Amino acid sequence: MRHHRALLAGTVLSAVLITGCDSTTRAAERPTTTPATSAATTSAAAPTAATAAASAGTAPADLPDGYDATRDAEADVKAALARSAGDQRPVLLDFGANWCPDCKVLDKLFRSPQVTPLLRDDYRVVAVDVGRFDHNLDLAARYVDLRSSGIPALVVLSPDGTVRTASNDGAFSNARAMSAGTVATFLTRWAQA
Repeated sequence: MRHHRALLAGTVLSAVLITGCDSTTRAAERPTTTPATSAATTSAAAPTAATAAASAGTAPADLPDGYDATRDAEADVKAALARSAGDQRPVLLDFGANWCPDCKVLDKLFRSPQVTPLLRDDYRVVAVDVGRFDHNLDLAARYVDLRSSGIPALVVLSPDGTVRTASNDGAFSNARAMSAGTVATFLTRWAQA
């Protein structure tokens, strides 16, 4: 009986969290974003060859290619913050999962001609895999409330590791309804915060 209750509770929790990804709540109905502060670090996706080049002081890093569950997320965020200490670019944490339709749409928007230059020039992007809300949750909790934000959830860290802003309002959990212009507006405003 206990096993059945635990299984049911796990299923209900997963359904509640997954609903955040498929949220159809309009942005105007969501609570406003409340920036929090934290000096902690979180997890991230695999750096590309361009990331290595960026850390060597050459061209800015390319965007992560999806959410890599095998990455050491703590180490990736620490590395991004260390590089940001040199050039003062904020770190954009992108919490999501490869199964999430809104995460895939946001990735396409990130690769649009309107958004890519902002990410490349103004941020260090770190993708953090949360699996099926069973991976890197302790790290995510340092920066964002995934219960209210759903995924994808974005967090901007200052080079010192403090949170500038977090999408606790679920603004990106319905990325399917967003345009490249909307994402660019968020990123431009956050880079200057």
